[in-house]
Amino acid sequence: MGVVVMGLNISQPWAGVLLLIMMWSASFGGDHLCVDAQNLSQPGPGSSSTLPAASFIFGDSLVDAGNNNYIGSLARANYGANGVDFPGGKATGRFCNGRTVADIVGQLLGLPFAPVFLDPAAKGKSILKGVNYASGGAGILDFTGYNFVNRLPLWQQISMFKNTTSQIMQILGPSAGATLIKNSIYSVTMGSNDYLNNYWVVGSPSPVLFNPQKFQSRIINTYRQQLTTLMNLGARKFILSNVGPLGCIPYRMTLESTVKGQCVQSDNTLVSSFNTALKSLVDELNGRYPQTKFVLANSYNVVSQIISNPAAYGFSTKDQACCGVPVGLYHGLTPCFPGVPFCKDRKFHLFWDPYHPTDAANVIIGQRFFSGTLADIYPMNVQQLAALKLQG
Repeated sequence: MGVVVMGLNISQPWAGVLLLIMMWSASFGGDHLCVDAQNLSQPGPGSSSTLPAASFIFGDSLVDAGNNNYIGSLARANYGANGVDFPGGKATGRFCNGRTVADIVGQLLGLPFAPVFLDPAAKGKSILKGVNYASGGAGILDFTGYNFVNRLPLWQQISMFKNTTSQIMQILGPSAGATLIKNSIYSVTMGSNDYLNNYWVVGSPSPVLFNPQKFQSRIINTYRQQLTTLMNLGARKFILSNVGPLGCIPYRMTLESTVKGQCVQSDNTLVSSFNTALKSLVDELNGRYPQTKFVLANSYNVVSQIISNPAAYGFSTKDQACCGVPVGLYHGLTPCFPGVPFCKDRKFHLFWDPYHPTDAANVIIGQRFFSGTLADIYPMNVQQLAALKLQG
């Protein structure tokens, strides 16, 4: 009789692969959103008065552009087929075949790809259009992602941003530096890993210490402190992405052995509750700080709509990883390791790997955030946020 681990029988032919996965347990599942340079249709350039000075990016592997290349982390993507559709065709550290949603939104805003903070070349004038601090496996809580050994939690990313503000002041002087910081866009993509690589990890102490509601409150209270700290460092225009339908990613559906593309509804119930609390936090912060604007990008809504009707968005596959070991219904067992096969028809797949969307999916997501309706991003879209004039 085979041994059962996390609901899967390792006596099966793919036992060796499963054991490898255990090291990566829930790996990058929290981060499911990335995009394609060739297929992105950008709007005409706006006037300089409507464009942000820079874009500063905080988050997890949904928006990590290579910070984890520089730390001893198990959560890395600078290998294999990752980046096959990124300019240059090589892996950069993005957990995607192309760009992240943050890359897409930045391009729509007329900004270059932001350098990652840990790149030694990210200094001097190269940081004046923005910096990326995101880290695969990271979360709002410091403990999140402990299974990856190393990652940069949000508090650490904020500390890195503080270092950047000092550099900007040295380059531009206090007055011009403060103006740049105030007139920039700050995107934060966090929360998914606090479930996937914390609360749902087998052996994690979190579900023993906290029931779901108390755990959610802990995340929201910590997030409030972090966003307030960023605001006190000069940030004024925030884009907060909520958590997508994690129960619908190939990894979670594989672990829970769902059939016929059925999502794990218990996962989505927890995520939906968190997203409701996050919307309340956005309303609270906007009411408390009228000279700052927080907008909530509704990843859950956009991705759920694609899953409900993939053909309407040009996808033929909504629940199977493009890059993944071809075992099981969803190819959801491993990250996009070197040598793992990947599909040729990537533009027709929603998911690049068991955890993150493809390039093509992220084009849709990024454009919906940039110019979408209140159902996509609340209480205004990115284009409107960039043009907003804040006093003080």
